[in-house]
Amino acid sequence: MHGNILIIDDEIKLLKLLGMILSQEDFNVKEASTARSAMTMLEQHEFDVVLCDVRLPDAFGVELVRSIKTKYPHLEIILMTAFGNITDAVQAMKNGAYDYLVKGDDNEKIIPLVYKALEKVKDNRSKMGRKSAISKGFGQIIGISPLILQSKKLAEKVALTDAAVLLTGETGTGKEVFANAIHDGSDRKKNNFVAINCSAFSKEILESELFGHKQGAFTGAVKDKKGLIEEANDGTLFLDEIGEMPIELQAKLLRVLETGEFIKMGETKVSRSDFRLIAATNRELEDEIKQGHFREDLYFRLNVFEIHLPPLRERKEDLKMLAKNFIDIFSRKLHLSELQVNPDYYKMLEKNDWKGNIRELRNAVERSLILMENNILDAESLPHYSDKIVPESDSLSMRSLEKIHIQKVLQYTKGNKAEAARLLEIGIATLYRKLEEYGLR
Repeated sequence: MHGNILIIDDEIKLLKLLGMILSQEDFNVKEASTARSAMTMLEQHEFDVVLCDVRLPDAFGVELVRSIKTKYPHLEIILMTAFGNITDAVQAMKNGAYDYLVKGDDNEKIIPLVYKALEKVKDNRSKMGRKSAISKGFGQIIGISPLILQSKKLAEKVALTDAAVLLTGETGTGKEVFANAIHDGSDRKKNNFVAINCSAFSKEILESELFGHKQGAFTGAVKDKKGLIEEANDGTLFLDEIGEMPIELQAKLLRVLETGEFIKMGETKVSRSDFRLIAATNRELEDEIKQGHFREDLYFRLNVFEIHLPPLRERKEDLKMLAKNFIDIFSRKLHLSELQVNPDYYKMLEKNDWKGNIRELRNAVERSLILMENNILDAESLPHYSDKIVPESDSLSMRSLEKIHIQKVLQYTKGNKAEAARLLEIGIATLYRKLEEYGLR
């Protein structure tokens, strides 16, 4: 079985060694030492399997996995990690990675694992070929609570216009689902819906992803590349975690929104794009403005029409409907049949406050399906939420509580900042900023 393999690692000796090992198996191998050059290669060539280091100079491999899988869903990604970063690899698998290897310890596993990944790629292509149309539009939004119905009503109204939309609310409340629904309900639905998480990339990669680049703009830019702004022409651009966008790029985005014009990296010619912008944030942008992290003029340009998405704890009447939907999704994914759900399963779900919202519920349901006994979902399949102990603090200020919470999470992850950022559900750049702010570095 022949396959096209991309290896991404900034350790050049290891990169060359892996390239030699895989080439001897008659695989077509290409190498990249940065995330930027890897993304360029993915555009230029057809790949089946990607071997990616967890630590790259210009991106975090765990987040890169999600970006690659979003753009190239047929690909399978094997993460390479040092022994102490196993938690990163586990999170990468949740983001869509096929498996992981521990550098130096798993060399004999590389070839068999690549062959297995190639089999999965073959299966992926087959499924994509016969994939049926999924539910689109506002039918994706599940719930009957007054709060979610109000948000849905606002989204249905604004979908008929071209107004910029700002989706606010806690992490995991379904902002991308709403963004997709607004696009599908608009006159632009026949054109592209393109999305990017602004917290997942370094400034340079994010700029290239958004604005595109000209051949020769930087090392590895061997051909012109369209940015997402150009891809979204006549369609919709969704910027998730807009509050994490570097301040320098905010000025460039503002110009595009005001004039419809932009300039690619390394280019002098002005390009145009007519797109509808939907942005989302879990941060209080007005507070970010006061702290100098977000431009006030961009905020006013974005906040033409705000839709606040309620946290799950304020719409618990929707819990059962959402859980049933996830049970159906994961039952099909795990090839489960004759599944039984006991009433105490749903009662246990109600005992949690769901700080991670719908995303946390989705993860809890998936985990319970894996852990259940005899195809029966019951209270024992779930964590005992009622047993949770609320920590005490001698200070009630938000800053003090946040600092203590970050310290405890870092202790739990043994100093692994990437895992801490995941558990805190914030971008890695935001975590570093808070560490500096609270003197925790």
